[in-house]
Amino acid sequence: MSAVMMPGKPVADAVFADLEPRVAALRAGGRNPGLGTILVGNESASAGYIRMKQDRAASLGFGGRHVHLDDDASQADLVAAIRDFNTDDEVDAVLIQHPIPPHLDYEAALTELDPDKDADGAHPMNMGRLALGMAGPLPCTPAGIEALLLHYEIPVAGRDVVVLGRGFTLGRPLSMLLSLKRPGGNAAVTVVHTGVPNWADYTRRADIVIAAAGVPGILRPEHITPGRVVVGGGVRYEGKKLLPDVDEACNEVAGWITPRVGGVGPTTIAMLFRNCVEAAERRARA
Repeated sequence: MSAVMMPGKPVADAVFADLEPRVAALRAGGRNPGLGTILVGNESASAGYIRMKQDRAASLGFGGRHVHLDDDASQADLVAAIRDFNTDDEVDAVLIQHPIPPHLDYEAALTELDPDKDADGAHPMNMGRLALGMAGPLPCTPAGIEALLLHYEIPVAGRDVVVLGRGFTLGRPLSMLLSLKRPGGNAAVTVVHTGVPNWADYTRRADIVIAAAGVPGILRPEHITPGRVVVGGGVRYEGKKLLPDVDEACNEVAGWITPRVGGVGPTTIAMLFRNCVEAAERRARA
């Protein structure tokens, strides 16, 4: 029996339906939300993601501007662009499209960003806020997964959740988010990774398995217990081809599962814009 699919689009649609009147209220009060975007280089997938985000921003009535740096841009060039956005009163949130060329230090660049303008929820200060359960911009993919589980009424509180992957953009912050005492959280969360030889022992016992390793096809049917919930968060690109962590054969074993395309992606974008609107609302109240 095939698993019940959990597409991300209905979740994202609900988030955007909530954001639209909030954006209208901001504009009526004289504050036009602004998103600043930074793209370094000409990698086609990243350029496509930026265009998609810019199109969504325009459809919501956002202002803002875009900075495109060359492949050979220096760390100083990137920092200068970030600092310029920090002082731009018409920009409420800033997105640094990742990945950036390998000669640049993404983590160091993040520390230059005003934490209150952090569209991705990735600034170290905001990660600290998350760890402490304090309000602040949430990392987009973890927040999108939390929203997806809430939307499909998947019980999380008290459940055994295993996150396969420990990266700072997904696995690690997701484990903190789902363990917080809040709606969509309060789970017993275990983080495992490919360096754990028996990681499949953990995923097989889990009520909910979230693949966040960035290793194509790492999670296979023999790694999960029939009828359990599977969320595919990790992906890797080879050229223009998207390769998810979850093997397609898991569809025949899981009880609930995200589709390989159109699962977590739409919810990640929705959470990005929720962070942007909340940043604009904070600045409007200041």
